[in-house]
Amino acid sequence: MKTAYSNMKKYMYCLFLATFSISTLSCKNSNRQKIGNAAQQSLQTEKSVQQEPQFPYPKIPESLKDPESRKTFLLAHYWDEFNFADTALVNNSNVTEQGFVDHIALLADTQTNPDEAEPSIGNLCRLMYPHPHARQVFMKLFDDYLSDPNSPFYNERLYAAYLKQMIGKYETDEAVRENFKFRLDLISRNQPGKQASDFTYYLPSGKTSTLKNTQVHNNRLLLVFYDPECPTCHHLLQEMINDESLKRAVDANKLSILAVYTEENMEAWCNSLKDMPANWIIGTDKEIIRMRALYNIKSMPSLYLLDGNKNVILKDATYEQIHSELGL
Repeated sequence: MKTAYSNMKKYMYCLFLATFSISTLSCKNSNRQKIGNAAQQSLQTEKSVQQEPQFPYPKIPESLKDPESRKTFLLAHYWDEFNFADTALVNNSNVTEQGFVDHIALLADTQTNPDEAEPSIGNLCRLMYPHPHARQVFMKLFDDYLSDPNSPFYNERLYAAYLKQMIGKYETDEAVRENFKFRLDLISRNQPGKQASDFTYYLPSGKTSTLKNTQVHNNRLLLVFYDPECPTCHHLLQEMINDESLKRAVDANKLSILAVYTEENMEAWCNSLKDMPANWIIGTDKEIIRMRALYNIKSMPSLYLLDGNKNVILKDATYEQIHSELGL
């Protein structure tokens, strides 16, 4: 009996140990599985992050040591590794748009040789043109970043280089080609160093004058195209009117100011005349400038600084640039 009981105890003990061991092993395996799953998920997350599309910069040869030669190679081959046929990649703004912005920032850098800009843009146009979707995306990027005056990358020189390339691409589509040629011609006008386009303007008294015949003091004329109904115009005009340094310069005949209204609401213009300084020349062109596309006015106000011969010193400049150039 004792032996049977003893054997039973041994059996139950062994069974307990076996059960405990299985249970413990099962828990350990479960924990290991959980740890394994977590590790696998972590690896998958890391892999996913690693697989997030990145801009495919060209590999610069190790033989190029100095920064300038490396930069020259980068600009010449910037888009060589980009897959313009990959619609998903083209639509990924983190890759495509950011890559484009970085590219034009390099081209606009004052330390970049201007002669490198056109070939670099030409290479981009050559590579994207055969792919219709990519072409549309990049054409919009060029317009948004280089042609919009409100863009921090607004740059007529680079935009002109792009337009020249596209004129050459659209040899068979005359309508598109002419559109590019018109835009190139428009932004080529009134460039610094060239004589500003002449136009007729009408004074509040009804008398007429021309830009060419406008009297200029001290060889400096600030030409302002404005619209009193434009909030941005109103803000800048108020800043200029309240600028004591500008007022002193005009009073001392160190500068002449011609402000020209280019829109169609004559009532709004007439109502705004009382707010304009008496020592400014105020006029309206009765929409001649826009109809004849004499100036590339994309936003208001548009500021030009001219010399006494009406040669352009600054084109479509900020007021800060005008201030600096005049030493106010």
